[in-house]
Amino acid sequence: MIKQKNIIILIALLVLNLVLSPLLSLVSFTSPAYAQSASQPAPQPASEPDVPDEPLTAKSLRLGAIEEHTRVVVELTEAADYKLFTLSNPYRAVIDLPETIWDIPDTIQDKGLVSGIRFGPFKPGQGRIVVDLRGPVNVHKHFILPPSVAIKNYRLVIDFEPATIASFRQVKPTVSEKVSDTVSDKVAVTAPISKPAPSLAPQFTAPTGEFTPKPRPRKTRKIIVIDPGHGGVDPGATGARSREKDIVLAFSKELSRQLKSTRRYDVYMTRATDIYIPLRQRVQIARNRKADLFISIHADAIKKKNIRGLSVYTLSEKASDREAAALARKENQSDIIAGVDFGDQLPEVANILIDLAQRDTKNASVKFAESLISSARGKTVLLDRTHRFAGFRVLKAPDVPSVLVELGFITNRTDEKQLTSIKWRRTVASGMVDAIDNYFRQK
Repeated sequence: MIKQKNIIILIALLVLNLVLSPLLSLVSFTSPAYAQSASQPAPQPASEPDVPDEPLTAKSLRLGAIEEHTRVVVELTEAADYKLFTLSNPYRAVIDLPETIWDIPDTIQDKGLVSGIRFGPFKPGQGRIVVDLRGPVNVHKHFILPPSVAIKNYRLVIDFEPATIASFRQVKPTVSEKVSDTVSDKVAVTAPISKPAPSLAPQFTAPTGEFTPKPRPRKTRKIIVIDPGHGGVDPGATGARSREKDIVLAFSKELSRQLKSTRRYDVYMTRATDIYIPLRQRVQIARNRKADLFISIHADAIKKKNIRGLSVYTLSEKASDREAAALARKENQSDIIAGVDFGDQLPEVANILIDLAQRDTKNASVKFAESLISSARGKTVLLDRTHRFAGFRVLKAPDVPSVLVELGFITNRTDEKQLTSIKWRRTVASGMVDAIDNYFRQK
């Protein structure tokens, strides 16, 4: 009996377990503690903190010249809005950007119509690029290119072309233009150029107002402006195998290199490529730079092919001889050859403006000419009556001592061979550096 009872109790417990198990599970699933935790959202992974957008950055700058046009290309990290306008006295183009980091290596170089580029903050939230120009220009076109397969940055492209003073003054502020990536920013010759030291950052008033620069620090180096004659559409004199414009550019670059290597002079060239600069603008470049000395480099030509030798000219009310007068007339025709129209200025240009040349400037020019001749003696053949006088337009800066050097006669076979010789260029340029040193040492 007892055994049967135990079996019955065991069966009853099994049945009870089968009945109660689902109920217990339901109670457990809906327990307040679990229900509370189930109502809360599932934990989410910690989110990354917000990262602000990177500021606009200028990553590189290229400068190129082809024929008479000069192109400036600024690579930017984004397609920023910009404003472009031009100013005069001195000539320059201004590009206003949003606040910009100028992340460009320091390598200084000028090219074509551009003599330098500066960058600095203009006001809070705005950066300013200033393109120093050799003379009046027109902005031929400007636009922004999107990134391409080869170039990951946006490119601000500005093309300059030579202009007259009148057309330069007509340029008004213009704003951003964007074009498709089918347009190229390539130029014939490109080279990076630099940001200046912060102390050289430009200081401007509003574009429509007067520009009043802060007083410049007192200059410690003498400023030399070298003027390679002719260029572009004006080849100058032509020899059997060479052209004057090429000879004088090569010589001017060598003279500039040697002067800069002394670290005693700031040296500028009116042109560094094969472009044409009107005569008056060459003089104005020297005056705008507040030059201490202006040296115009040329090569002579004459029908008598046996004539050879270097000569130096300074400004005079009366030409020293008929040959000097004829040479001045020929050189002064350069603007006409290049198609420059002076309009009603021609009568003024035709006159010799010796009254504008102050006595001290004229005397200083003569003094430097004599120093040049002394240093050149023994380094190259000198023309008889080496120091001559004539009314060259490029010698008419009233406040800058100026000389015009005829390196030799491109029409003479021996002179032409020397004029194209690297060794000869270095030797004669070295003599000119000595003459410049002596000139300033005696002042």
